Amino acid sequence: MANNSGNPFADLSAQSQLPRPEPPRSSAAVPVEIYDQVYNLRGTDPAYIERLAQIVDGKMRAVSAGGGTVDSLRVAVLAALNIADELESLRQRYEQLAGSMSQSQRNLRSRAGSLAHMLDEVLTDSPAREQAREDVRKVG
Repeated sequence: MANNSGNPFADLSAQSQLPRPEPPRSSAAVPVEIYDQVYNLRGTDPAYIERLAQIVDGKMRAVSAGGGTVDSLRVAVLAALNIADELESLRQRYEQLAGSMSQSQRNLRSRAGSLAHMLDEVLTDSPAREQAREDVRKVG
C-alpha cells in the first residue's frame, strides 16, 4: 500500500488522516458457467460479469474445438493467449487511430490559422472591412 509520497514502505500513520474512501457497492455473487464449470463471481454489475464469462467460455470452446485438446488448464491458457492477442491488436489499432486523429487536429488548426490570416488580409483596407468597423461603431 503506497502513501502520498509514493513510497510503499514509508510510515503509514499519515494515512489515518486521509479521508476514508466510500465503501464499495454491494457485490452479490453471480453464478456463471465457464467451460462446464460453475464459478461464483463477485462484482457490482452482474450483467457485465455474465458477459465476460460468456466471452471466456466462447473462447475456450473455440480453442478446444480447434485444437482437439481436453485438458481444461491447457484450453484456458490458450484461450487467455487468444484474448491477450486480441487485446494487443486493439491497443495497437487504438494508438494508430489516436496518432492519426492528433495529426488531423494539427492539420485542421494549421488550415484554420491560414484561413484566418487570409481573411484578415482580404478584409484589411477593403470596403467591407471599413463597413464592418462602421457597423460596430453604430452598434457600440
